[in-house]
Amino acid sequence: MNPHASAAASGPVYLDHAATTPLDPRVFEAMTPYFLERYGNAASRQHALGREAARAVEEARAQVAALLGGDPREIVFTSGATESNNLALKGAVDTAALAKLPRHVITARTEHHAVLDPLQALEDQGTEVTRLDVDPMGHVDLDELATALARGARLVSLMHANNEIGVLHPLAAIGALCREHGALFHTDATQSVGKLPLDVSTLAVDLISLSAHKLYGPKGVGALWLRRKGPRVRCKPLIDGGGHERGLRSGTLNVPGIVGLGAACALRAREMADEAARLATLRDDFESKLFAALHTPNAAVLRNGDPDARLPGLTNLSFAGVDAESLFTRLPEVCASSSSACTSAKSGKSHVLRALGADPARVAGSVRFSLGRTTSAEELTRALDAVLRAVREERGEGPREVCGG
Repeated sequence: MNPHASAAASGPVYLDHAATTPLDPRVFEAMTPYFLERYGNAASRQHALGREAARAVEEARAQVAALLGGDPREIVFTSGATESNNLALKGAVDTAALAKLPRHVITARTEHHAVLDPLQALEDQGTEVTRLDVDPMGHVDLDELATALARGARLVSLMHANNEIGVLHPLAAIGALCREHGALFHTDATQSVGKLPLDVSTLAVDLISLSAHKLYGPKGVGALWLRRKGPRVRCKPLIDGGGHERGLRSGTLNVPGIVGLGAACALRAREMADEAARLATLRDDFESKLFAALHTPNAAVLRNGDPDARLPGLTNLSFAGVDAESLFTRLPEVCASSSSACTSAKSGKSHVLRALGADPARVAGSVRFSLGRTTSAEELTRALDAVLRAVREERGEGPREVCGG
């Protein structure tokens, strides 16, 4: 049963979980004491409050590591995935351990700006960056990746799940190619951690970025996982200071946020399998009803990205004859988006859909619906009715009766 169904019934239907997720009340409960009674600095281990905070941080470190199948000593806390990506990319490329390899990084054109922009900064400073194309389903060509690796590279950065279309990259196959050519493999797993299993003991991944607010934790906290052995991954820190987090990320630790991240990871470890199955069922039903009602010979509904290898709770659809930004003005009952939150902040159209080869009209008519743990079947029925009405208004069509509710 959805714990928020009754509260959500009177407000808009939230279908933008890929942008951020609501804080789980159980996570908030775990965090609260560290704002009020247990307010010590985790670096102040000379007294009880500091030691209590330090113990809470180490418990959270273990919870994050457990979700990934890793070692707690491999977790570095950050302010979120953007910082984690910057530390992974800039820190690894500049480390002395990789100095014998060409200063070359490989990525894809569909990456999040939290990867693309740091790589642009590295390129401006002399690093060679190869940006792989993707096919119309959103996948990179592994042969093209192998060709780029054969020229020598320090690092490959390819996200696990795309934030706009949900398409999954094959981490195992990519990691095997990186091992074969001696390159480190970083993945921005912000969208997939806590939604799909990710076991670093079986994957040749070396660095993983994640953010708490994408898995029902608080905003402003995240983590970077760095492999300790086979190989041991070293990064040059971006921030100099008191040497916190083994010197990799100086600054007073955000103890309440870190506790929240740990609690969120522990909850996701227990609940994500059942939740993934539930969300996939809801998403598929929602999609099928939209297609049945709105897809016509003269006005198509098109799915963007691979329909199979994708996140369970996300769909990205393009509605012919519709401008998404105009559509949202007709759709106050539904919270969805036309691209990633970061792309929207830059007032740009989706670079992901353009990389798939979508024409301007298809890009302009695209909407991302992303479901989460608070999404109920009843809410989706409300959302469906609202979307049908708004799309028909945008197309200049009259109302029609729809079967299958």
